[in-house]
Amino acid sequence: MNVDKEFFKDKRVLVTGHTGFKGSWLCNILTYLDANVWGYSLAPADAENIFDFTSLENRMHSIIGDIRDLENLNKVFDECKPEIVFHLAAQPIVRESYQDPVNTYETNVMGTVNICECVRTTPSVRSFLNVTTDKVYLNKEWEWGYREIDELNGFDPYSNSKSCSELVTHSYSKSFFQDLNISVSTARAGNVIGGGDFASDRIIPDCVRKASKNETIVLRNPYSIRPYQHVLEPLFAYLSIAEKQYKDKKYAGSYNIGPDECDCVTTGDLTDLFCKYWADAEWESSKENKGPHEARFLKLDCSKFKSVFGWKPCWHIDKAVEQTVLFYQEMLKGNNIMQQQIDEFIQDMECL
Repeated sequence: MNVDKEFFKDKRVLVTGHTGFKGSWLCNILTYLDANVWGYSLAPADAENIFDFTSLENRMHSIIGDIRDLENLNKVFDECKPEIVFHLAAQPIVRESYQDPVNTYETNVMGTVNICECVRTTPSVRSFLNVTTDKVYLNKEWEWGYREIDELNGFDPYSNSKSCSELVTHSYSKSFFQDLNISVSTARAGNVIGGGDFASDRIIPDCVRKASKNETIVLRNPYSIRPYQHVLEPLFAYLSIAEKQYKDKKYAGSYNIGPDECDCVTTGDLTDLFCKYWADAEWESSKENKGPHEARFLKLDCSKFKSVFGWKPCWHIDKAVEQTVLFYQEMLKGNNIMQQQIDEFIQDMECL
């Protein structure tokens, strides 16, 4: 699967959640492809963040705002007149969703309603992608991957709110978008890793925080299995969906985007790889786990996306962790290697 580098040149693209981890990586790629990039998001949540580190604000139109503010969002759409919209803005942390379920639902459900309403009333939009999560499915913890036709019914407030986000998008698509020249898809990606993520309660950022201080990494659920992939994997998949459905509405739909079976590993295995590339890092299991419910087993069946788009994962888990560790280590030295990693990923992707 190759992305047409010329397609995005001068296209007006709006990304919600552009100051977040995935949003910052996506906008950096889009600026590299010479798109006219606009972003709408809250300010970065952490003092140390990839948006500021890569000086992304200097290369795009960055607008700080709340996805729950429909009036302000409408003004941004009117000014930007986007052709392509990527919706990534979300409250993305499972444990935080237990602490503040109201904000989680307001952001993830009503935020989606607002973005769909703006897409509906903006004639320039041709391609819209709502990015959700692999956790939208009713998790029965079975050993085979979930397919796009399986039931959407996430357990915790975060997962459930993203299931609702999917249903909102499907309703708008059937009620409004089919009669308009707008192609709409949803993308359900597995757990992503990569340099520059500083969110709380995520495994790689937690590892970096501990390892950089020469402290032992402590794992809550070392035996939980997740579909880990480098952040560039789903981002280039999103770009491909947006491009293909812009050109032909037959590509619109719902797609799972995850790694191969070999890359669905336990949290303990992932941390072993982290320690392999971060010298002297060590981990141990938590002696007690009183946290809220989290699924122990989850993976995706991505055969639909592979078949329709001719997609193959590019960086398997070992290289994904290696590149992630390298990014953080260089970042701690003040070096930004994001463009280098994007270039290397594109080269490897073109060789598949």
